[in-house]
Amino acid sequence: MKSFRTRGCLVLLGFLSFIFVSQHADAQPVDVNAAKKEGKVVVYGTVPPKSMSVINKGFEEKYGINVEYWRASSTKVMDRALTEWRAGRPGFDVVEGNQGVQLIMKKEGLFGKFISTPSEKFPAQFKEKDGLMTPWRYLPVSILYNSELVKGADIPKSFSDLLDPKWKGQISMPDPSRHTTTAQILDNLDKLMGKKAGEFVKGLAKQQPHLVESLAPVANVLIRGEAKVGITYVKYIKQYKGPIDYVMIDKFLADANYANLSGKANNPNSARLYIEYVTSPEGQKAIAKEGEFVLYPAIGPDIHDYEKVSSRTVFMDVPSGAEFKKLRDEYRSLFFAK
Repeated sequence: MKSFRTRGCLVLLGFLSFIFVSQHADAQPVDVNAAKKEGKVVVYGTVPPKSMSVINKGFEEKYGINVEYWRASSTKVMDRALTEWRAGRPGFDVVEGNQGVQLIMKKEGLFGKFISTPSEKFPAQFKEKDGLMTPWRYLPVSILYNSELVKGADIPKSFSDLLDPKWKGQISMPDPSRHTTTAQILDNLDKLMGKKAGEFVKGLAKQQPHLVESLAPVANVLIRGEAKVGITYVKYIKQYKGPIDYVMIDKFLADANYANLSGKANNPNSARLYIEYVTSPEGQKAIAKEGEFVLYPAIGPDIHDYEKVSSRTVFMDVPSGAEFKKLRDEYRSLFFAK
């Protein structure tokens, strides 16, 4: 049964047509000198370190402030941040990740208010009215495939094509019973497939997919030839070296990602400056070259046909924490049925 959602609507991205209207308080100034005195910022995030280094090194070179970056899946980032917070010893100054896990953390009070100046130019629908979450990128999902092993007419054209018997045991995807974002993706497939979504998920489970921890490892599985097709982010065709490409499907599910200030940051000024940098044209251009779809106007990723992807993007609804748990339980029974 489709879960009740906290927010979300179908949005076709066309950046030139957006009306940029601020729906929250004014941006807050950043004390650069105070940030430099702190000397470091601790960031928990989900972007692979090699790609995130263009942000982190750029920030370090510009301000002389060291970035300590810890990367994991969105679920593990949330789990670590929540565990530290509940123990009264949060180690992060900034936590980066997708909307679903960020809303769970927000509900627990992990974030402090901060609105960066550049983010005021972002599309209005991504702005949080209370200023507790700062958007900076979005992540379209597609079918990726090994372009040496899958060619021509064999390339799937839609998610429904993955139920073809030839893909049994040849699909890689994260384990939706453990990975929050994948549970969200499967739960939003009705935006692409309507009432057929539920039966598709059941059929996908019967295809005995190669399950991995999170979305990033799917790319490596495909490159190594351990599976031929996979469900993951479009951006990985840029961020991982190897024979992989993505399918230009009719609609791309996507989620916005946020970089948020800890409510108990050890280095609050450095944290604010870091968020200011990742949302600035300089930071947005740098990460877009790594294949990231960013929110600053007129900046696109170094991905072929990215304009088509943007125009076909459908933003996902976000289940609540309780609904995520229910979904993971449901997918555990489907994907690990005896």
